[in-house]
Amino acid sequence: MVTAPRRAGRFGAVVTAMVTPFDAEGRVDIDGAVALARYLVDNGSDGLLVTGTTGEGPTLSDSERTQLWAAVAGAVTAPVIAGSGTNDTAHSVELTRAATDAGAAGILAVTPYYNRPSQHGIAAHFAAVAAATTLPVLVYDIPVRTGRKVAHETMLQLVHDIPNIVGVKDASGDPAGAARLVARAGAGFDCYSGDDSLTLPLLAVGAVGVVSVASHWVGQELGEMVRLYVDGDVEGARELNAALLDAVSFQSSDEAPNPLPAKAVLRVLGLPAGECRLPMGPAPDWLEPKARSMLANLDSWRTSRSARSGVTGPHA
Repeated sequence: MVTAPRRAGRFGAVVTAMVTPFDAEGRVDIDGAVALARYLVDNGSDGLLVTGTTGEGPTLSDSERTQLWAAVAGAVTAPVIAGSGTNDTAHSVELTRAATDAGAAGILAVTPYYNRPSQHGIAAHFAAVAAATTLPVLVYDIPVRTGRKVAHETMLQLVHDIPNIVGVKDASGDPAGAARLVARAGAGFDCYSGDDSLTLPLLAVGAVGVVSVASHWVGQELGEMVRLYVDGDVEGARELNAALLDAVSFQSSDEAPNPLPAKAVLRVLGLPAGECRLPMGPAPDWLEPKARSMLANLDSWRTSRSARSGVTGPHA
């Protein structure tokens, strides 16, 4: 029996949830954001998510968000998804319209956080956001941060009733639930892993890719893992996933939550980042040395892998 090729996600396989660079005074570094966006696209990112959680969206003014969307969308050919969601529906609608005008290719709308609305309120919120744009909308389901799970029936009803709600960034930590959702949502539904460590399990149940933090430093390898799996080399994908576990797990911890580690890695690499704004930053003193150690181990693995395969280059 020949299996049909897996459909590619509309935003690509690896979408980087990009950090927002700040300067020494804590101001948004637009030039730095443009430079970082180009670096990421050159190093494995098929698309970019701008002003999401990793991009410290809740700490940004509306003007800062709009400037970032326009600058990044104008600097790269890869699709730019705008994180335009807040816990205020009217504000989310306003930001979604601004993102559409700024040249975004898609919208990421997070479940309203803190408010803890009912499923009816959640559905009405997403419907209002989707009505504010003609762009494709991904629902961001991350109950650990929002306090509410988007119920499967809610998600399925939204996808059925609203043509431009096209998928989910699944950070629910429930691969079995994702399997049920993908099976019922049908063709055209894009499930993206919202947790790097669960990308391979979610690919196995029908995800089309990952919205990633670790792709700031292992973007090419994550893209290779997805390709191996899609091409049927499940063992190769499993081996690569195992080799990347330490690099992927560096992205967050209780002592240094995301995006503190990502910005530490970028500072070590000499890329635009700066510190995080409060309440996330500044980074603890031990974080950059730990980032150096992780990157040194990653480089050693890359060198060893290149030698075994006979292929040269930093991402061989």
